[in-house]
Amino acid sequence: MKLISFRHQGRDSYGLVRDQLVLDLGAVAGADAPDLKAAIAKGLLADLAGRDAPSLDFSSVTLLPTLPNPGKIFCVGHNYEKHRQETGRAKVGHPSIFTRFADTLTPHGGPIIRPRVSTSLDFEGELAIIIGKGGRHIAEDDAMAHIAGFTCANDASVRDWQWHTQQFTPGKNFPGTGGLGPWLVTPDEITDLPAVTVTTRLNGEVVQQAPLADLIFPLPVIVAYLSAFTPLSPGDVILTGTPGGVGAKREPPLWMKPGDVVEVDISGVGLLRNEIVEEA
Repeated sequence: MKLISFRHQGRDSYGLVRDQLVLDLGAVAGADAPDLKAAIAKGLLADLAGRDAPSLDFSSVTLLPTLPNPGKIFCVGHNYEKHRQETGRAKVGHPSIFTRFADTLTPHGGPIIRPRVSTSLDFEGELAIIIGKGGRHIAEDDAMAHIAGFTCANDASVRDWQWHTQQFTPGKNFPGTGGLGPWLVTPDEITDLPAVTVTTRLNGEVVQQAPLADLIFPLPVIVAYLSAFTPLSPGDVILTGTPGGVGAKREPPLWMKPGDVVEVDISGVGLLRNEIVEEA
């Protein structure tokens, strides 16, 4: 299934994408599951998809971030070997974890905002996973059963603010810098996960590309590690790392600027497209 969160005629909802139509699952779920996060948490998606839901033209809806209201957003740093090498980071035995805030998210087709205090805006295409079944101390062998699906992410980074100190938080949390979309793809749609390839394009030129097989810490390791120190909940989002080729490590640096178009294209998952705009 492909599931989206959207706005239509002033009403926020979520639905199932079939060809050029959206089945409005939120309309049939009502108060039982007012948003996609609630439907995931209550395990209602399969049931809702089988109901007679009203259909909308895909072109008539405005996409929201795949999950507009995640409880937690975790990001994994330096999780591809080429990216680890280009940043000069030492090899480590555990994933490097930092967080994003939900109010930084922007959807497919929405703007990524370059803040007025910086011109060092970088791209970071990533696969994101969305937790479907919560838990604590999740075993690696059980981790994939806790994943509701996958979506595309752009962990756009304001590098000079990221580098103010050794803590990443400021550079990763400017408003409108976390692309997430266009939809959630359920795991049954992916037949060969290690072969899934993350490609980032800036103005049509490929700037990053790597398969998930190149992850230093694979998805089950990430889920198990996170759940060892905090409970994971349905609707939590995990960005799994970006391939090598980031703009900050090029000579000269390649920063995104207003008018640029950045795309994160993940095979079998979807394409996230955002235009860069200047902060008003």
